[in-house]
Amino acid sequence: MAVINILDHQTIDKIAAGEVVERPASVVKELAENAIDAGADAVTVEIRDGGISLIRVTDNGCGIEKGQIHNAFLRHATSKITSAEDLTELVSLGFRGEALASIAAVSKVELISKTPEELTGIRYVIEGGTEKEREEIGAPEGTTVLVRSLFYNTPPRRKFLKQPQTEASYVAELTEHLAMSNPRVSFRFIANGQTRFYTTGNGDLAEIVYRIYGREIADALLPFQWQTDGIAIEGLLGRPVVNRANRNYEIFYVNGRYIKSSLISKAVEEGYREYLMQHKFPFCILHFGIDTKRIDVNVHPAKLEVRIADGPAFYDAVQAAVRTALSETEMIPEITLSQEKSQKADETVKERPVPEPFERRRLAKDSADRAVLQQPEDGGRYPLPAPEPAEDRVMREEYAYGADSAAQAVPTQTKAAETAQIELFADKILSEQSRERFKIIGQLFDTYWLVSFEDKLLIIDQHAAHEKVMYERFMKRFREHAVVSQTLNPPMIVTLSGRERECYLEHAEDFAALGFTVEEFGGSEYAVRGVPMDLYGYGEKEFFREILEELSGETVTGTPESIRIRIATMACKAAVKGNMRLTAEEAGRLIDELLTLDNPYHCPHGRPTIVSMTKYELEKKFKRIVT
Repeated sequence: MAVINILDHQTIDKIAAGEVVERPASVVKELAENAIDAGADAVTVEIRDGGISLIRVTDNGCGIEKGQIHNAFLRHATSKITSAEDLTELVSLGFRGEALASIAAVSKVELISKTPEELTGIRYVIEGGTEKEREEIGAPEGTTVLVRSLFYNTPPRRKFLKQPQTEASYVAELTEHLAMSNPRVSFRFIANGQTRFYTTGNGDLAEIVYRIYGREIADALLPFQWQTDGIAIEGLLGRPVVNRANRNYEIFYVNGRYIKSSLISKAVEEGYREYLMQHKFPFCILHFGIDTKRIDVNVHPAKLEVRIADGPAFYDAVQAAVRTALSETEMIPEITLSQEKSQKADETVKERPVPEPFERRRLAKDSADRAVLQQPEDGGRYPLPAPEPAEDRVMREEYAYGADSAAQAVPTQTKAAETAQIELFADKILSEQSRERFKIIGQLFDTYWLVSFEDKLLIIDQHAAHEKVMYERFMKRFREHAVVSQTLNPPMIVTLSGRERECYLEHAEDFAALGFTVEEFGGSEYAVRGVPMDLYGYGEKEFFREILEELSGETVTGTPESIRIRIATMACKAAVKGNMRLTAEEAGRLIDELLTLDNPYHCPHGRPTIVSMTKYELEKKFKRIVT
């Protein structure tokens, strides 16, 4: 008979640490979030060897009282909540009371902290969950946490870490996400002694995006704000030209917390649906402010997931807000014939004072005793950071105590905001109001129509434009139940499972609106006696079953995706093709109808219907303008 053992607290801590501490980035996340909760407006993250040998997080927050240091490392000890009722009103990033205990259970931790009220700080050392040292020390206000030899006492966990460069990239990405979630906090990221990333903390999200992703991305972002009862959204929406092949660039924050949410992703993607090609995803950075009573953040120890009350209503509101914002913006891609010299990002501005690892001075003083090497369990040797040159050390000391210093940084504004402001006061090019200023020049390669508009040359793809017009016609017919049916003789017989039958009966109106005429045929069989006229001959049976499969899955809002895809295919087949000559009158009628659409910029498959080229670009090519 098996014996039921009661595990000792060290084993329990190591097991629990597996949920909280997955890799060095997990440690940085917990420590940096603690720094933000402590009111810090400047945080420095430093790692060596990807964070495996050393992680150092320094902040200028409120610090920890000397008498509370021991409690801070106990499991389920937290200053963020006092009872379960507080979980419904959480405004802090941390609250579980597991982070420091879990980190200390699998590493060697040194914490130095000082509150504004105290004359001296406290230095506390804990290794593998066991207290080693505790002493008073001179220190600036705030907290510094050093984590050495991660997983030194749990070799299996350490064995599954990736190469230091890979682990460092995870920490870098995390720091970038933290910076974008807290634009008013100055972040510095140092890897192996080199500063890799810095933000000023001036509150400008566009500036942070510029630093992380560069000018091309920053210039393609649109400021976005939206608010309704209990929900506020603010951030940046990427134009379709910066779409991505995966969801890694859909960046969401809920009440300041970086999260991953399939509900929010699907809502945003639905808002972008008419602007992106299939299997492409938007670039966006959105901050959601949601009433704390409407969300549950206590889902997983990693705190990356949240549950949102009344998900369908939230989904509808978000996708509508995103779609509306995009529809109010000019989306014509501009062709650039010449390569502009990019403005250097290294324009001098004042950096804010950032807390630096001040304890290097202390380590330098007694390096012979303890600072040169640390001895991990496996017999290897991990060098601590070498003492800095005198001038660097002086500069860092000044940062630690709040002195100003000028350094290299990027401009605090990008073109994105300026472009958005200009668009607010300018008529859209593709609008009925602008039509009278269009001058059709002619057809190129029997596929593209050239149109002059003020100081721009517009190039319209006749197939993509006509496909979009036809798609909107078909969708209008579908919504108005005006689709023409083609009678089948003999009828098409389909056999439905119990679940498929219930699904069909529930959504019979959708099938009728699309042009299907369906009758019971006996038992589990149904007779399809009519199909959409424009679908006839294009796989009616497969289309019918595709819709059933989608509807029998998770709940859908609005028109099922399979219906939209097939209607888009119908529009593509019905549209005028490339290499087909049109008259100027036919092209004019096509342009007239295109301009009546809410989104005339992309065909239903996401390809652009129109691109533009400026007179300035042409004149540069002909050397009329020399730069």
